[in-house]
Amino acid sequence: MSETDIILKLQKGDEKAFKQLVDNYQKMVVNTCFSMVHSTHDAEDIAQEVFIEVFRSIHKFRADAKISTWLYRIAVNRSLNFIRDNKKSRWFHSFEDSVHTKNKELQNIATSNTDHPEFQLENKQRTILLHEAIDSLAQNQKVAFTLSKYEELSYQEISEVMDLSISSIESLLHRAKKNLQKKLYQCYKKKCI
Repeated sequence: MSETDIILKLQKGDEKAFKQLVDNYQKMVVNTCFSMVHSTHDAEDIAQEVFIEVFRSIHKFRADAKISTWLYRIAVNRSLNFIRDNKKSRWFHSFEDSVHTKNKELQNIATSNTDHPEFQLENKQRTILLHEAIDSLAQNQKVAFTLSKYEELSYQEISEVMDLSISSIESLLHRAKKNLQKKLYQCYKKKCI
């Protein structure tokens, strides 16, 4: 079923088309949300809200954009709302999820160093520092950086999701990289890990 067919059937309330949409885009939406909130559980909850919003507002969808662009936009906005609404508890959950995720990843790395607890601890600390540095970026920088580096979207796609010009996206990404370099270099100089 093509994207156009899915949209037309969704607009008629077809549940099979909705299931097809979820099957096609669920992983993308969950990954986008996770890259913003750093919590698997929260990302899955937000993704569910994204698809509910899509189902309720499909009649508003303008066919001038791809459905994936619309989904990215909704996922990013829902994630940012979640972050804003849950600032106090977010850090604790992201820390737990980050450590849990990195533990799994480290177990899968096929190097001889993975048996050393120091190596594992150092990688966990690096991951936490990186997430903290990304989270400290200005909101638009964080969104642009996340969509570029985690979701691997092109500048054109990010521009469509964020509804900004390509030159604005380039500027946001440049500033995000510079700010991350400063924050991480300071930590490196202080030997944070």
